[in-house]
Amino acid sequence: MIGALGWISFLVLFVIFTLLGFYGARWRRGDLSKLHEWALAGRRLGTFLAWFLIGADVYTAYTFVAVPSGMFASGALYFYAVPYVATTFMVAMITMPVLWKWSRERGYVTAADMVADRFSNRILAALVALTGIVAELPYIALQIIGMQAVLGIMLLGVTSNVTLVSDVALTVSFVILAAFTFTSGLRGATLGAVLKDALIFLSLISLIIIVPLKFGGFSSAFADAQAFASALSAKHITWLSTGVTNLKPTAALEAGYTTLWVGSALALFLYPHAVNGSLSASGRRQLALSNALLPIYGIGLAILALLGLLVYSDPVAMGLLSKFPLSARGIYSIPALAVSSLPGWFAGVVLLGIFIGGLVPAAIMAIAQANLLTRNIIRPLRPEMNSETETRIAKWASVIFKFVALGFVFIVPATYAIQLQLLGGIIILQTLPSVFLGLVTRRLNGYALTAGLLVGLASGIYMVEVANKFGPLSTSLLSMSGYLIWIGLLALVLNVTISVILSLPTLMHRR
Repeated sequence: MIGALGWISFLVLFVIFTLLGFYGARWRRGDLSKLHEWALAGRRLGTFLAWFLIGADVYTAYTFVAVPSGMFASGALYFYAVPYVATTFMVAMITMPVLWKWSRERGYVTAADMVADRFSNRILAALVALTGIVAELPYIALQIIGMQAVLGIMLLGVTSNVTLVSDVALTVSFVILAAFTFTSGLRGATLGAVLKDALIFLSLISLIIIVPLKFGGFSSAFADAQAFASALSAKHITWLSTGVTNLKPTAALEAGYTTLWVGSALALFLYPHAVNGSLSASGRRQLALSNALLPIYGIGLAILALLGLLVYSDPVAMGLLSKFPLSARGIYSIPALAVSSLPGWFAGVVLLGIFIGGLVPAAIMAIAQANLLTRNIIRPLRPEMNSETETRIAKWASVIFKFVALGFVFIVPATYAIQLQLLGGIIILQTLPSVFLGLVTRRLNGYALTAGLLVGLASGIYMVEVANKFGPLSTSLLSMSGYLIWIGLLALVLNVTISVILSLPTLMHRR
């Protein structure tokens, strides 16, 4: 679909990306046999490098694939991502500089290190670490789905077996990613993030300007989407909603929108990869400045989300989407618009930006998972382990976690890929009492926090199953008295309640 020039630009830039990843081992040399050097880039990233790195965790497949896909399928509900991105940086400004300060003073590599120190409870720290590891898996799977969307569009008309060739290409890409992550650690991911973000901003500006101008803005998109919905209805296809289905506000949707916004904003900087990026900053001031600059990444998110509706006005893009099953079309909306609206060579550049927009975050997430495994689960069991062994285990673990995440790709219809990120959010949000409240007070009881965390996880997973009628994952909202509520916040309320009630004897004793 993108022609020879498009393939050339895609492959040339991918080779440059790969070379940067491997060059990371030589860039700002450090002893990569030490965990903080391999996993935190020696804690030497300045304002703009930290901004690029943390921003790489924001503009991912979630932004270019999942949010527009949600808008394509279900409309306004998924516009929650816009206030969420704006609000979550406020959370980062409050919490991350404090965690960075303690990390530098006391040698923390993970948030679980802080939990173990603050509450003198290794069981709680191990559970926080395990929760972080599990929460990252569906998030990595979301990146994989985004990469599949790019390959799926590119391979149309090139091969009769798009799925097989796409899977092979994806596997090769992950092997390359695993190789340079193993050798270069966060340094390689940082250099990759610089290239990725440059391409992302170029893609973002191009799509935001060119696509709406091509179709005269968004005025006709809603009518075209309504016509598509009517056509589905005429064919008695009632199981699939479209982007216009939920555009009219209702009390139920407003509750779902608000709880998704607030809960997701609280969750993002609990993720191990966000913590990992923050702790790699060279100074507290540099981290604060990079956080202050992060809202720049949110400027284009609203327009990108609306492109999930504008695709209905593009007959060429809709023709491309018709090549895929109804349940998977949403994830191809932005790649299809890129192919239909841009010259072939430039479409290759944009598609490569989206593709490595999944690879780079996947690398950072796997590194963060490896840190938690070695530092907070294995090391307490093997305190005699030296730093070289610890780092070697982390390197291999980062490879394994990338491929374990592939399994999560098959539990959710592709159009609803955003549910993978929301599932991870439900899980990681349950660490909030231990991590964020731990930054404020150490008066809560560690075992009470452990009980609260377990209740939050168990109730959250059970409510997800109930909301989806024990079938494929297509929603993370639970209906309560006619209102849709994000399950992550419901589970967090139970978590905090248990933690506080069971901590009352400790709190009263300390008074």
